[in-house]
Amino acid sequence: MTIDSAIKGLVNLASPKMGTKILAFSDDFFGEVTRMLNDKDPIFIEDKYDNHGKWMDGWESKRRRDGGNDWAIIKLGSAGIISKIEIDTSYFTGNFPPFFSLEGIYSETEPDKDSNWTTLIDKTSLIGDCKNNFELNLKETLNFIRLQIFPDGGVARIRLFGEVKYNWKQFNSDEIIELSSLKLGGSILAYNNAHYGDVSALLSDGRGKTMGDGWETRRRREPGNDWIIIKLAQKGNIEKIEIDTAHFKGNYPDRASIQATSIDKNITTKDLIQNSENWNIILNETKLSADNIHKYKINSNSKNEATHIRLNIYPDGGVSRLRIFGTKLDD
Repeated sequence: MTIDSAIKGLVNLASPKMGTKILAFSDDFFGEVTRMLNDKDPIFIEDKYDNHGKWMDGWESKRRRDGGNDWAIIKLGSAGIISKIEIDTSYFTGNFPPFFSLEGIYSETEPDKDSNWTTLIDKTSLIGDCKNNFELNLKETLNFIRLQIFPDGGVARIRLFGEVKYNWKQFNSDEIIELSSLKLGGSILAYNNAHYGDVSALLSDGRGKTMGDGWETRRRREPGNDWIIIKLAQKGNIEKIEIDTAHFKGNYPDRASIQATSIDKNITTKDLIQNSENWNIILNETKLSADNIHKYKINSNSKNEATHIRLNIYPDGGVSRLRIFGTKLDD
């Protein structure tokens, strides 16, 4: 089995899949600031240059000569509580910032440099060509982040792992909601294999853009089947399901089934996985087809109440999107 123990149950709040974007920045002469939010790992291309110099896969400012420092303000697509931070300086060796700081704020309007920012990480040293990881113990919900680098340089990626905090009171009790949505707080907890693609894309908006924009397992050479476990953003009664195999043509799963459970207590990921084989079946094993959106209506009954979902695919293959729709239930 495969469990990403570093970030299980958390989502990258800085991901463009969440709707996160750059609001403002001081300078990005060498490397476009938006590259810093890219979900894919940074790469290095030896002989690639553009009109400004060496092409780098990340945000890179010019060399400062005025005594100031560079900064970028990030607007989170979904407000949340951040618990883990990664400042990735991969491939920035002689041009990484020696120091950085991070601040946050919750604001209904766009903040600026004079807003009442809360310090998350005070001015701290960075290591070049390295994933610099930090843990936070916050209770505050934030929707804007300010990254400052001192005095200038390059950051390949910023990851802000945390928990989405959504105002569920805005939804009526009979309103159909995409309970699995990444933006609302749905998250991947565990899977047995995710050799290809981007597993978080499974819960993101829109149809997949390419075959790499989804969850795909390796070719299975032994008995059994592949699976993935998802925590819904909110406990709910499941009414509809969509399984989208967009772009998966010679490698879509032959069949799929879905199980569900409602858990009201803390449980370890290991126990969750072991118990999941016995969860209620809400979608019996059914044939899939290539590059297609498969829609299912679930009969209403008490077994449809769920906090967690297990998608089983037989025997292996790729799924672009999984959408679980239903009405919310109060905890």
